[in-house]
Amino acid sequence: MPYNFYAGPCKLPESVIERIRNEFTDYRGSGMSVMEISHRAQPVLDLLERTQEKIRRLMGLAVDDDVLLLQGGGTLQFSMIPMNLSAAGDPVDYIDSGYWAAKAIEAARQLERDVHVAGKAHDTIPTALDIRADARYLHVCTNNTVMGTQWQGIPESRVPLVADMSSDILSRNIDTGRFALIYAHAQKTIGAAGVTVVIVPRKTQEMIQPGLPSFFDYRTHADAGSNHHTPPVFAIYVVECMLDWLEKEVGGLDTMETLNRDKAALLYETLDASTLFRCPVPSESRSMMNVVFDAVNPEIVSIFSQKAEEAGLLGLQGHRSRGGFRASLYNAVTLEEVETLAGFITDFEHCYG
Repeated sequence: MPYNFYAGPCKLPESVIERIRNEFTDYRGSGMSVMEISHRAQPVLDLLERTQEKIRRLMGLAVDDDVLLLQGGGTLQFSMIPMNLSAAGDPVDYIDSGYWAAKAIEAARQLERDVHVAGKAHDTIPTALDIRADARYLHVCTNNTVMGTQWQGIPESRVPLVADMSSDILSRNIDTGRFALIYAHAQKTIGAAGVTVVIVPRKTQEMIQPGLPSFFDYRTHADAGSNHHTPPVFAIYVVECMLDWLEKEVGGLDTMETLNRDKAALLYETLDASTLFRCPVPSESRSMMNVVFDAVNPEIVSIFSQKAEEAGLLGLQGHRSRGGFRASLYNAVTLEEVETLAGFITDFEHCYG
């Protein structure tokens, strides 16, 4: 049996995969696959509404927060956010905490915004922030999948706070009322590739710039209930399956957060006790979702990679921009699977240490 530690797409729970298999040819008694039902038909309209409501409930969102289910991944949001919330030349502030935050900064600069980096650090969470009082917004990436860092608290900001939560949405409790906008593609913690969740409060929609092409205007999708054009129905269906699993099988977000903290703590403890491997991230910045580590001796890298793959431990290679190793512990990864990985690291050390 393979163990999926890839950084994305994420592992799906066995019960979710089984549900998808069982419903694939007959969705809710329709006699049709969810892949082929019209996006204007009632079953899909109901799916959209249910999925939005479950996200709203699990995240504790306000009733006037619009939940959008869009295409284009997090990458499209790198451009949609400055397009909607600022005009060319406007001051916008970003925290550069790593690879994906830098991509968001690049997109804002391409759109000729006055970008200011309010804080920068890749191997730890930035601490000293210089936020301009007149910034249209402050953008933060809450979890850095490449470098294995994560914000343990929400940065203080007197300007509207925008968050990329693509790799840790619904992995822990967070005060959503502090944010002017939240976005997250689904394929790391809550589903399959193809849909991006964007949470846009009505107050934030008052900031939207005039004259945008309709597709790039958040209000277009809010007014249409995420059905402005054919939505990614199957990907949304998988998200609903994951939300049901989180709520009914896991027991809700409190239990999910406890499980995620336990998984990460076990692996970090194993690495901290190792003489062959080290985690370079300070304890106060360590991610629950992506645990990065390096071999002390480069000569064992290929041996460890080979033995891990033979043991069915897949996806442990670090990001191409960083190297080393990375174990992604997204929501569906079980404690037993992390115990298997930790045991493998310990056994490997006994053989090669």
